[in-house]
Amino acid sequence: MAVTAEFTQYVLDQLEGLGGVTARRMFGGVGLYGGSPRGGALFFALIAGDVLYFKVDDSNRAPFTDCGARPFRPFKDKPRLSMSYYEVPAHVLEDAEQCTAWARRSLAVALASTSRGTARRPRTPRSARGAAPRR
Repeated sequence: MAVTAEFTQYVLDQLEGLGGVTARRMFGGVGLYGGSPRGGALFFALIAGDVLYFKVDDSNRAPFTDCGARPFRPFKDKPRLSMSYYEVPAHVLEDAEQCTAWARRSLAVALASTSRGTARRPRTPRSARGAAPRR
């Protein structure tokens, strides 16, 4: 699932209206982070195989499913496993204003999941949990 620099730049250009979106390489893909009103960066989108996916929950899933968008499935050998990210339809991605509006809703989902404590927290190192360090 390689991601080209050209596609990543295209996505960043389309999301310019959000201001301050950053892209970071991760697991063969790219994670997109945007600012939150409380400060800090929120992980709200990802790119895998030159396909853009936005974070979803019950508040914004319908427009994706209405367009026939597919959920992100990170493992080909586990086709039932999906994550809370859906493919951004081509007509949305090609319209910077509409793409930015959908991205804002995904940022709100990321903020809400952080507020609810459902976002992943960094793991505590083994040594800090009282376990013997590895040798």
